[in-house]
Amino acid sequence: MAVRRLLAVPLLAVLLAGCGIRTTEVPTDFGGAPSRVPCSLSDADLSTPTAQGGVPVQVFLLCGSSLVTVDRTVHVPEGTADARRRVHVAQGLLDQLARTPSDSERNAGYATYVRGGMSVSGPRPKDPEDTLRLSTAPEQLTSYALAQIVCTFSDSTAAEGDGSVVLGGPGGEPPRRYECGDDVRSRPGTARPPSTTVTDN
Repeated sequence: MAVRRLLAVPLLAVLLAGCGIRTTEVPTDFGGAPSRVPCSLSDADLSTPTAQGGVPVQVFLLCGSSLVTVDRTVHVPEGTADARRRVHVAQGLLDQLARTPSDSERNAGYATYVRGGMSVSGPRPKDPEDTLRLSTAPEQLTSYALAQIVCTFSDSTAAEGDGSVVLGGPGGEPPRRYECGDDVRSRPGTARPPSTTVTDN
């Protein structure tokens, strides 16, 4: 009788498999499912109304460990001369960088290390004509803040459009040309923007 029972067990399994009935495995909880990829905004979040006289721009914010662009708008008075226009755009970009990210941006992981209250001015008599002088010396900024400013300025009409920007501080130190390369964009916390001293021709 015991032998018959032992033979019946595998026979029953075969019959169940033949009928399409399969055993189910006990689910294992390895934690929650991965959340959606950060640094992504919906179309509604991306649509930024352009104010009257405003200029659409992009600024670099930190998301994860990299710098990513976000659409913004800066105001430039009509009829502003080109030399002053660069400074107006630079100041507007600086203000946008210092602005607290919106709720949707924070939820997507965006942050900024640029503090408010910083100002920018044009070149001094012995500076190259494309110099922008910050009220805080660039070397005193954190690596993140400097990377945000350099990459934002160099990618805008505030610079010459060659992927670099000439920055100086409030003191008498000569300005330096900073570059925003792939390393700076991908590792702003460890790769400070490379720079070289420049002089007026």
